[in-house]
Amino acid sequence: MDFVTVNSLEPDRDVALRVATEGCILRGLVGSTVHGLSNPGTDDRDEMGVCIESEDYILGLRRFEHCVARTQPEGHPSGPGDVDLTIYGLRKFARLAIKGSPTVLLLFFVAGDDVLHRDPLGEQLQQLAPAFLSRRTGRAFLGYLDAQARSLRGERHATRTRELSATHGYDTKYAMHALRIGHQGIELLQTGRISLPVAEPDRTRLRGVRAGEPPLSEILEQIEDATERLRAAADAADLPPDADLARIDAFLGDAYRTAWAARAAG
Repeated sequence: MDFVTVNSLEPDRDVALRVATEGCILRGLVGSTVHGLSNPGTDDRDEMGVCIESEDYILGLRRFEHCVARTQPEGHPSGPGDVDLTIYGLRKFARLAIKGSPTVLLLFFVAGDDVLHRDPLGEQLQQLAPAFLSRRTGRAFLGYLDAQARSLRGERHATRTRELSATHGYDTKYAMHALRIGHQGIELLQTGRISLPVAEPDRTRLRGVRAGEPPLSEILEQIEDATERLRAAADAADLPPDADLARIDAFLGDAYRTAWAARAAG
């Protein structure tokens, strides 16, 4: 696949892509499609992965934290058939997951045909998901949901005006994903998992939001309700104050040593 735009701390585009793709241990489909919330023929394809960088980027001065590659040039929005790929270095991915990033945590639960690549280390990483969950996870989801609501109200920055905004007065896709975050955050805190795609009847409800069926006032009420339920789930969750750092650190050390030894041998 030919990527037009590549952003990374590694200044050489070709090198950045090679580090990201050749060292990849886990890569999956994310975005609207994996949630069962896409509009066929209108959405781009979002992918996320994790790679193990070479020794140069861990032991030396060179830096690689993630690589973002797109099939559209910088400044051009992605459309049908376009691909947006983000591959994190393992350490960067782990730091974001420890902080409770809703976007990053999703990759732990991608399964079946939505898994585009997974080697034994990638499988071990997904199995490690419980070690990353903590009370910080609930706070992260609450912070994200609050930011989404403020954006829809125009309090955080200019009101979002993209998908179906001219017809319904708000960015319906953005509103849908705001409510999805609330729904999945509650599920994650209560069960330790995120269902992909979103289970019914919530999937149909969220697709209705994307279609612009409820007015913005009702959307904001739904987000407020989701926020309260998410806060209650966070308060009730039997989770430690922080992630299991010792277990995560042990995995990272073993994973890097294993990957580097395999490369040296072959």
